[in-house]
Amino acid sequence: MKAVEATNVAKVGKVHWVLFNPKTYATILYLLLSLPLGIIYLTLAITGLALSIALTPVFIGIPMFFGMAKLLNGIVSFEQSLIRHILGLPVPPAAVPNPAQAEVGQNWFQRMVKGFDGTLFIRNLMLVLLRFITGVVFFAVMVTALALGIGFIALPVVHIILMNEMKLDILENNLFTYFHINWTYNQQYLLYVGVGLFLFWVALRVVNGLMQVQRRIMYVDEAYLQPTPVPAPAPVQFQAPVQPQYEEYLDEQPGQEKLWLA
Repeated sequence: MKAVEATNVAKVGKVHWVLFNPKTYATILYLLLSLPLGIIYLTLAITGLALSIALTPVFIGIPMFFGMAKLLNGIVSFEQSLIRHILGLPVPPAAVPNPAQAEVGQNWFQRMVKGFDGTLFIRNLMLVLLRFITGVVFFAVMVTALALGIGFIALPVVHIILMNEMKLDILENNLFTYFHINWTYNQQYLLYVGVGLFLFWVALRVVNGLMQVQRRIMYVDEAYLQPTPVPAPAPVQFQAPVQPQYEEYLDEQPGQEKLWLA
């Protein structure tokens, strides 16, 4: 059942009609910001871990280390919620609360150590590192793909401006001249715009594909596979049994006997 729900959520996150879908352009903004955000995340992680290790002998580094673990968890949770918001995914169910309660008499340091999860810390650290790598790679791929499509679309305008202002013909030696195809500039403009629109559509598909890859890398769908909390049963209210009004009946009997005797 959980696998079916996760599959349905994955289908919801797919982007259709990429050219007119606002999710596509929100994804472009996300990938543009991914490069500076990835640098900030990695800088915070490396700086915090280095300071916590260096300050361990004076005891300040130990709580700083656990604070960095909380910070990494917050960064990963923020990225996951941001991807869900862009793709229009539903809010994941709340995590099952831990039935084990904190023992009485524990101080803040003991509670911090008890709440630390080494596996989750390593995973979050690796995700922050991958977030930096994918931020650089995805930014370069997206900018290249979009620039290629926009460049072909804007080529006629650039050619007209250069011809009028600088008398520079950038289309003088092109493939049409090489193959001896005598097309006018207007016909070439239409071809370049058509190719540019197709490349721009392909670039938008590439952008949405990169977002789906980022979604899987950041374990966005993991929350939908978690067991949903079972609501506690409502407390049963016991009602006192209704006793027959036998005493009232006995109180009424003498009056009825007197009535019959009269």
